[in-house]
Amino acid sequence: MQLPANSIDLVHGSGEPTHAIIWLHGLGATANDFPPIVPELGLEDGRCIRFIFPQAPNRPITINAGMAMPGWYDIKGMSIEDKQDAIGMAESQNMVEGVLDDLVNSGIASSNIILAGFSQGGAVTYFTGVRTRHKLAGMLPLSTYLPFDSHTESEQSGVNKETAIFASHGTHDAVVPMSLGKTSADLLSELGYNLRWRTYPMEHQVIMEQIKDIGAWINGVFSQA
Repeated sequence: MQLPANSIDLVHGSGEPTHAIIWLHGLGATANDFPPIVPELGLEDGRCIRFIFPQAPNRPITINAGMAMPGWYDIKGMSIEDKQDAIGMAESQNMVEGVLDDLVNSGIASSNIILAGFSQGGAVTYFTGVRTRHKLAGMLPLSTYLPFDSHTESEQSGVNKETAIFASHGTHDAVVPMSLGKTSADLLSELGYNLRWRTYPMEHQVIMEQIKDIGAWINGVFSQA
């Protein structure tokens, strides 16, 4: 599968990549959002990691007066029901599955791949991670929520129940309330997922303390992969 236009593909380390991270940006953002944090993660030397930052397509976003902007799915309003767009979510899941297939075909085992995402990208991470047939190394949902939560138990593949999940959220997040993120994390924990929850004194963003924690988590996950 060819990556969406304007996606970013970079490598940390030397040699052939043995591990990979697919990192999805948030609504209205671009694939350029998260590559700058890679050098700040403190990743261990000696491990070659391929980072893929896909670019979401432009689509009309109802809550923003129908303005077209980069988005993984439509959002109609502030309620959880209005944040769920089945067609857009399915399209984004298919894109991620295609990237996973390509990475596996390139020689990187799915158990060496982390799926990460911020806000909307994190929702796609949750949605895809619990449904994919690929056994992942980890999931990294940031400042987000579990879409279609009532469907999760019946639609889950079960492949990633033991996969490490590091979910984090800002205590002052006015875009995706922390309570929504915590409810999602609690539901997955109740379903038996291996989820770690962490909050930070921030708004809808990432901060350096969190970035350092993410890097340490990635090192730990990949050392066991």
